[in-house]
Amino acid sequence: MLRRLETMVLMGMEIPLAAIQRQIASAIDIVIHIGRLRDKSRKVLQVVEVLGYRNKKIETQVLYEFRENPEKKERITGEWKQIHDLIHKAKLFSAGY
Repeated sequence: MLRRLETMVLMGMEIPLAAIQRQIASAIDIVIHIGRLRDKSRKVLQVVEVLGYRNKKIETQVLYEFRENPEKKERITGEWKQIHDLIHKAKLFSAGY
């Protein structure tokens, strides 16, 4: 999911990939993935937490995921499934949430 962002930065600057990945991992807390579905609608498909930079890669974990209803309908429906709990809660607590 974050590969596109890495690629865009690499296209504009001569910075080592590891440095770019560290910057991304330290700057982004949550990623909201929106996609276009077969019925041409757009939906939030995943909410992902960025955990940090470890073992030469950006580590993430899926918090929520859209699960499509298997019944064939004209309009795609589904539900949110919680996959993991949020790990880094300090910023939310300091903001009063």
